[in-house]
Amino acid sequence: MMGGIGNFLARTDAVGVAVAALLLALSVAAWVVILWKAWVLRRATADIARAVPAFWEAASLAAGRERLAAFDREHLLLPLLDAATASASQGTLQAQAQLASQLTRRLRDALHRGLAHLQLGQVLLASVGSTAPFIGLFGTVWGIYHALLAVGEGAAFTLDKVAGPVGEALVMTAAGLAVAIPAVLAYNLFGKWVAKAEAELEGFAHDLREMALDAEPGARQARAADA
Repeated sequence: MMGGIGNFLARTDAVGVAVAALLLALSVAAWVVILWKAWVLRRATADIARAVPAFWEAASLAAGRERLAAFDREHLLLPLLDAATASASQGTLQAQAQLASQLTRRLRDALHRGLAHLQLGQVLLASVGSTAPFIGLFGTVWGIYHALLAVGEGAAFTLDKVAGPVGEALVMTAAGLAVAIPAVLAYNLFGKWVAKAEAELEGFAHDLREMALDAEPGARQARAADA
């Protein structure tokens, strides 16, 4: 395949070289994102699985925060805890809302920031997976076009004059697929990991909200009276 690409580049013009360079750049970018996201998501899922139980087993909120800080290497859980324990500034619109609404807004914002970190790079993988095959196909069509032009300039038409250049041009289609397939597979796998982490983070945020509401003065009595 490398020889076919080399022969293709030797026969083509600046457009063909640009197509090959673009596929190379997409491949490098995709693999950098794949390796980085695999490392981040593995750490995040492992940290969530250890940190959440450790937090709820703590004797106090301060001790629980220390345990979260020890495990939360991707900084996904601590922002949720800080959002649940923060107080709205007096004299602002958010301070005028009920505590439940304040908690919902702060936890939602912290959750979205954490999910944005986990989803970083997904758009690039999806873009590479969807465009690389067509870029490779364009390179193939461009190579065949130049091969036919070269044959047309000759005195006689023979199959061996066409088969070599056309075969070398077809390598560009294979190169496009080689770039796209790992990106698509990684996108699907990482999407599953992100969804699992999102469910865990949403559950933790919900539990923190309930804990903060229960800690409000008079909250337990009010709930008991409603019951």
